[in-house]
Amino acid sequence: MAYKLPALPYDYNALEPYIDAKTMEIHHSKHHQAYITKVNAALEGTSLEDTPINELCGILSEVPENIRGAVRNNGGGHANHSLFWNSLTSAKTEPSPELLNAINAAYGDMDSFKAEFSNAAATRFGSGWAWLIKNDDRSVSVMSTPNQDNPYMEGKKPILGLDVWEHAYYLNYQNRRPDYINAFFEIINWEKVSELFAA
Repeated sequence: MAYKLPALPYDYNALEPYIDAKTMEIHHSKHHQAYITKVNAALEGTSLEDTPINELCGILSEVPENIRGAVRNNGGGHANHSLFWNSLTSAKTEPSPELLNAINAAYGDMDSFKAEFSNAAATRFGSGWAWLIKNDDRSVSVMSTPNQDNPYMEGKKPILGLDVWEHAYYLNYQNRRPDYINAFFEIINWEKVSELFAA
């Protein structure tokens, strides 16, 4: 069963002024769709084409070598964006008490977490992602990955992701990645992040 582009849980203009409608439309309908088209093409006719995308990212070593690069880049792109869209909302939300406790235990307070996460996003050279992951002991930590790599590929569980590829922000922010990162904190869907933490 081929992967399909997930519908957004909000309109393209819902996140303005933080992320503009045109960026959202291009990012979702063109960039994300392209990753899906390419990973579907790579997997067609293999025994892996029905594997859930997050699971597939976790078993890259089992993907035939001749398509592994395509699956890593495009399957990673599909998994990453699927999490990213659900990380965003126009509503004001707060982390659950359990998630907040985990963030405070790891970083001291929310401001220190924000600084750590923002630094991971700002200092990712070239294209990539910043992540908040849930560890096996129910602690949390921040990491970043290049290109369309993700924590699933390292056996880890992401609960929040920020796309720092230029296509995610360049129409509105040009080279001002730190401004885009700050804007991201205004539209995080902490309810969804908390659900993933609790799962």
